[in-house]
Amino acid sequence: MSDIRTNEEEGKKSLNFIEANVEKDLAEGKNGGRVQTRFPPEPNGYLHIGHAKAICLDFGMAERYNGVCNLRFDDTNPVKEDVEYVDAIKEDIEWLGFHWNNIYYASDYFQQLWDFAVRLIKEGKAYIDEQSSEVIAQQKGTPTQPGINSPYRDRPIEENLALFQKMSDGEVEEGAMVLRAKIDMANSNMHFRDPIIYRVVTSAHHHRTGDKWKVYPMYDFAHGQSDFFEGVTHSLCTLEFVVHRPLYDLFIDWLKEGKDLDDNRPRQTEFNKLNLSYTLMSKRNLLTLVKEKLVDGWDDPRMPTICAFRRRGYSPESIRKFVDKIGYTTYDALNEFALLESAVREDLNARATRVSAVLDPVKLIITNYPEGKVEEMEAINNPEDETAGTHQIEFSRELWMERDDFMEDAPKKFFRMTPGQEVRLKNAYIVKCTGCKKNDAGEVVEVYCEYDPNTKSGMPDSNRKVKGTLHWLSCAHSLPAEVRLYDRLWKVENPRDELAAIREAKDCSVLDAMKEIINPDSLNILTNCYVEKYLANAKPYDYLQFQRIGYFNVDKDSTPEKLIFNRTVSLKDTWSKVKDKA
Repeated sequence: MSDIRTNEEEGKKSLNFIEANVEKDLAEGKNGGRVQTRFPPEPNGYLHIGHAKAICLDFGMAERYNGVCNLRFDDTNPVKEDVEYVDAIKEDIEWLGFHWNNIYYASDYFQQLWDFAVRLIKEGKAYIDEQSSEVIAQQKGTPTQPGINSPYRDRPIEENLALFQKMSDGEVEEGAMVLRAKIDMANSNMHFRDPIIYRVVTSAHHHRTGDKWKVYPMYDFAHGQSDFFEGVTHSLCTLEFVVHRPLYDLFIDWLKEGKDLDDNRPRQTEFNKLNLSYTLMSKRNLLTLVKEKLVDGWDDPRMPTICAFRRRGYSPESIRKFVDKIGYTTYDALNEFALLESAVREDLNARATRVSAVLDPVKLIITNYPEGKVEEMEAINNPEDETAGTHQIEFSRELWMERDDFMEDAPKKFFRMTPGQEVRLKNAYIVKCTGCKKNDAGEVVEVYCEYDPNTKSGMPDSNRKVKGTLHWLSCAHSLPAEVRLYDRLWKVENPRDELAAIREAKDCSVLDAMKEIINPDSLNILTNCYVEKYLANAKPYDYLQFQRIGYFNVDKDSTPEKLIFNRTVSLKDTWSKVKDKA
């Protein structure tokens, strides 16, 4: 869906239910044969991976059917909104590879929405209620019991108009009055039981309209009408809006004054949210993590925000491929985080530059290699991409190797460095381990080996079979680096349900519940690492594979003086093995 093209081959692919609806509308000539969607975020937080699914759908549908997708900020709640979020949302959408036709705001329609509300009052379809929100909620009844009419429901029209004007002029305190639609207090759909459509907000400054407005429309009143004003044909929402759809349709019926009700209007269709294992995506919970400093800001690579995935080293293409894989349905499901990691591995395998890095170094000395000699070895940048070229890596007598690549007393199937055994040093020679040196604590501080000069690539004995190949770095030609090993933020597969269960059982705060299930090993910072000098000028967000270790990228805080790399994902899925053992 996220990379949809109208070609013959794709036309043969089975349509999902949303595409089928769109094609049916087009075949019937609805909306003049137009397709127009919108992505309507609230500017009250950073976008997360769940929003990426909606972005791919909204923009992807417009791409497929040569339509229009606009970006519209649903900025109807000045208490929580900020221009910081507006800018971040635009950056995330563009990073994912999508481009809007126009940018709109619900606040663009505040006057039209207000005029519509006044019209409803004049038609006897809306009234001012002076009861508290608690009393209004009690009077709504239950799904099996009808609600109770407000004592203000039959207030005279002129009185309602005068009070709504007072609300709009800032002469009414917050919470003292609301405007309600007069629909049906006995309707089986609770949303029809005289929903609140306007409330007073005088304590907050709107990020666009300032203090001009003292009354603000509720989401259900603003959303569908904004779609209509813009010319949206297909309003795509997540499943929790299924019960809102009849109200969405009713308000548009009223707006159209009962005319042309079967055409030239937006149609709401719902699809399943993206739920990921080991992931918490509620904006409220993410805000708690940031404010309580359980993470290092919204773009901490352990967060599920789009900017965090970007910082961690995920490519936009990998996220779009993942969304393609999981598809769109009409039922909720929990998707395995491992599937997202599989998508990023597949993508980075094709685009990441291969380099060597040693994260836990121990010195390897080639005792028969000439002192002072330095050779330049050719390293392939990406074996999956012939056009990626090569780069040079220096080889010398003293090298860095990974500590866990050496064992003094190794089991039979240990094919790495151990006394008496041959291994290949990648891009260089075959060497045979001859021993090691330990400090007083019994820790290995140096490993010794001898090389065979005839085993360099292209030489007579280079094809000699050895079972192990190790990566390495020349001590004199490598750079110190900090490497951050990120892992999953939560210890449990479904942190949302686990949080709720802990809070109910212990009657504790969200923060206290979070601390019980947060993964203490979600970040491991290694400061004694080395990388190739080839990475001296690596730029933030460059995609890399540290050979034999995993996929990494350059952190945004990295500088030539202090190189910092983030682990994007390991080469293999280690979590599934841990889970299976558990």
